[in-house]
Amino acid sequence: MWRHTLFYACILMLAARGVVSARKPRKPRGGWRLITLDPGHFHAALIHKRSYPQVSPKAFIYAPLGRDLLAHLAQIHQFNTRAENPTAWELEIYTGADFLDRMLSDRRGHIVVLSGRNRDKIRRIQACLDAGLHVLADKPWILDPTELPALDKALRTARRRGLIAYDIMTERFEVTNMLQRDLVQDREVFGQVEQGSEAAPAVIMESVHHIYKTVAGAPVFRPVSFFDIEEQGEALSDVGTHLVDLVQWILFADQALDWRKDIAVLSAKRWPESLSREQFARVTGVSDFPDSLRRWVNGDKLDYYCNNRVHYTLRGVHVQLDVLWRYEAPPGAGDTHYAVFRGSRSRIEIRQGAAENFRPELYVIPNREDDREALRAVLAQRVRQWQDRYPGIGLGDRDGALWITIPDALRVGHEAHFGQVVEDFLRFLEDPSRMPAWETPNMLVKYAVTTQGVALARRSQSEQKQ
Repeated sequence: MWRHTLFYACILMLAARGVVSARKPRKPRGGWRLITLDPGHFHAALIHKRSYPQVSPKAFIYAPLGRDLLAHLAQIHQFNTRAENPTAWELEIYTGADFLDRMLSDRRGHIVVLSGRNRDKIRRIQACLDAGLHVLADKPWILDPTELPALDKALRTARRRGLIAYDIMTERFEVTNMLQRDLVQDREVFGQVEQGSEAAPAVIMESVHHIYKTVAGAPVFRPVSFFDIEEQGEALSDVGTHLVDLVQWILFADQALDWRKDIAVLSAKRWPESLSREQFARVTGVSDFPDSLRRWVNGDKLDYYCNNRVHYTLRGVHVQLDVLWRYEAPPGAGDTHYAVFRGSRSRIEIRQGAAENFRPELYVIPNREDDREALRAVLAQRVRQWQDRYPGIGLGDRDGALWITIPDALRVGHEAHFGQVVEDFLRFLEDPSRMPAWETPNMLVKYAVTTQGVALARRSQSEQKQ
């Protein structure tokens, strides 16, 4: 693998010197063409983990020469050379200091893929849309509530120019989340959603992610910027975006929400995960904390503010989210997700603990024991009806709950969800009318919750210290 990475490095150095240069723009013949702009996260590489019939294998990268780019190329090389279903991406790379301007002027492709670089992401998105390019970008698009007008402007630009600007919400394709949505929308099973209270929220979600992990069979390289919360964002404004998205996607399926009227952020808090120099070096390859992170160094530890709790209401429904990071998962475990929706007839829960062998499992818990058999009968009927959509799904019992059993064939995994997002995105490109009308307003709701929640957590912590 390193031999090929060095080959790419040589190509990059030649590109930086002008020996390898971009060709003049020409209309592609082989379908949509991807442009990756300055990849700062492995999400950009996961877009390329598979091939797409509508997408040309010729892809373009505009980025500065550095470790992030080399890591990106190494992952794509791994996909191209794997034994089973290898991809065939052909990369043309530009590494000049003017990479952004050059990308905008070259217009070598149709779709710009952005990942990481969260502080400047919305400005880069706007520049791409102004140049007539579609955008597929990972979360988060903004980090501060003052940037909501910029997000609104970008979405308006896309709509006005007939472009698709889409964020990569992979968790909508996790089968337990899809089924939870179906059940919450099912009045015979769930009833009406409870309003809850601050002491007893109607919706509770908790996600636990890990700094040191393996993706696509290799340990994840974390750039130093990953630990800069002013660049990457805190937990709620980064991975918490998925949780906020799931809440509104599940509770108010296919409904447009208004960020000015439908949400109220009530409370929030933040706290760090402390990393030793050894732990930091293990995931970054950098032996000491750089000057860019000095403000968060406390003694011989880095206080990485990657944990948030937020309590808010969505159309009056009380929601509590805990977005947490740990350094490394215990043996046999990984990232985990817990979600509870409380209705007038039942609770719909996703659990992913040791009892589930750290796989997400879906449960229905009747509010009254007298309703158990009636709920079982309804769920048995739903399981029969779902066989076309979810082949092999079943119904069982576990620890006093009705258990929706899910076959392994439906558990495609997080990395495969990126390809599913791309498939939806390509359908929208081919027919923009397929883009749901609620996507744009609900994106503003999502980022209003995440950014306002982090801002409130910082204010609350500052007030406590005074």
